[in-house]
Amino acid sequence: MQDRPLTLPHVFHRAEQYFGHKEIVTATPAGTVRTTTVAEWAVRTRRLATVLDTLGVSADGRVGTFCWNTDRHLELYLAVPCTGRVLHTLNLRLFPDQLVYVADHAEDEVVFVERSLLGLFWPHVDRMTTVRHVVVIDDGAPTEIPDDPRIRLYEELLAAAEPFAGRFVVSDENTAAAMCYTSGTTGNPKGVVYSHRSTLLHSLATLFADGVGLCERDVVLPVVPMFHANAWGLPYGCLLAGTSLVLPGPGMTPDAVLTLIQDHRVTVAAGVPTIWMGLLPKLGEYDCSSLRILLCGGSAVPKSMSEGFRTAIGLPVLQGWGMTETSPVATLGVLRSQHDDLSDDDKATVRALQGPPVPLVDLRIADPETGAEQPWDGTTSGEVQVAGPWIASEYYRGEGGGTQFTSDGWLRTGDVAVVDGSGYVKLVDRTKDLVKSGGEWISSVELENEIMAHPKVAEAAVIAIPHERWVERPMACVVVKDGETLTADELLAFLTDRVAKWWLPDAVEFIDEVPKTSVGKFSKKTLREKFEGYSLS
Repeated sequence: MQDRPLTLPHVFHRAEQYFGHKEIVTATPAGTVRTTTVAEWAVRTRRLATVLDTLGVSADGRVGTFCWNTDRHLELYLAVPCTGRVLHTLNLRLFPDQLVYVADHAEDEVVFVERSLLGLFWPHVDRMTTVRHVVVIDDGAPTEIPDDPRIRLYEELLAAAEPFAGRFVVSDENTAAAMCYTSGTTGNPKGVVYSHRSTLLHSLATLFADGVGLCERDVVLPVVPMFHANAWGLPYGCLLAGTSLVLPGPGMTPDAVLTLIQDHRVTVAAGVPTIWMGLLPKLGEYDCSSLRILLCGGSAVPKSMSEGFRTAIGLPVLQGWGMTETSPVATLGVLRSQHDDLSDDDKATVRALQGPPVPLVDLRIADPETGAEQPWDGTTSGEVQVAGPWIASEYYRGEGGGTQFTSDGWLRTGDVAVVDGSGYVKLVDRTKDLVKSGGEWISSVELENEIMAHPKVAEAAVIAIPHERWVERPMACVVVKDGETLTADELLAFLTDRVAKWWLPDAVEFIDEVPKTSVGKFSKKTLREKFEGYSLS
């Protein structure tokens, strides 16, 4: 067999050669949409490749992006790795100190920033020791552009550049293509470097039929940010398959997302649970009949939310599980033939699982304290550990001291799950979020899902509170839907027949909103800090 490297230039040249007629639609800050073709995008990407030389970016230099989901960002997605550089997508929601730390730690040489985001980025650039250029992508926002020699304008650079001629070549598939940093819920974010090989293989996984199954006929809307684990591999997968792309730009409101789905006949949309929760009350106002998959990840999907979509538009949510360290797709909650004869309610229960590992990903669960592998019996829980060609083997620069990896090279995810005999994963918690009451574990995730099944509850998060007798007991932090009223007694009465008596929260606190991390997950760390000193007796 021929020994051909698995590298991203193949993705670019395949899209350029076969799918030049396909459309890429981008929503702008002005509320309009910009439409380009893959052929036009490819020419601009070739020009961008030579711009990187003009800017003096080193042969394997890190190129930062501070951008929305746009066609311009997609140009960077290919131009950077296809020229041997490393794409570093900076998280727009990082705290300033974390943003500076991440840019310095990665040693970004240039950062491409959309004009509408310049106000978030520019005030901190003087603290970034390696950034020599800031290239402003003018998205039509009225943000003032500073008069500074480090500032360059994207369109001016492209207009002056000659397109890269011929085929891009990256000869070593194990060289770095891109990097992302973890959301940094504890300590500084840690860098995960994706190789060309891992990225291409992971992109192929988005084409598997028993999964998302991207194909040429699809129209894909990645609401998940392109800075969040490379939008779950969808940009590269879409270019491989030849799908049309609809990119939401800064418009993440429910009405903006639903308008894009309706107007552009989107077939596949992907986002975190908070996005889909926001859409649920408005589904009846829009035509969503084109959808075939609503992909959800980032945290466990409440059964009530998935069933809400099935009731409203006949399409439940397909959930996947993964993390930055897994590129991120590791499992997908698909139904198999063995589930065909189940009742609708039982099928909904299966869809509430995170599903089996996708091909090429190996998974096991282990006792988090002893490391002993646990059985797949549907009841015994353990920490999820994974291995595979797109699973990280270490953090950039050896951060973390290797403690998140086992002696035989598996990634310790920190997620706790049970697995049934068919390999279906059911997340029950994070190792640090479990509530240990009287020596027994309470799953905060399962308790949250039951609370959110209450028709008056918009969101809920459960944290552990110190207890004199039981060591820890659960506290429910609950957000009530607009226009509704709810008491703690009402909620506890609702839960009585849904969970074990000893799982019932000892305290219920009503809050305005559940704080979120930079990638939209519930920030229980923030809640623990908020209620520090709260004790039960």
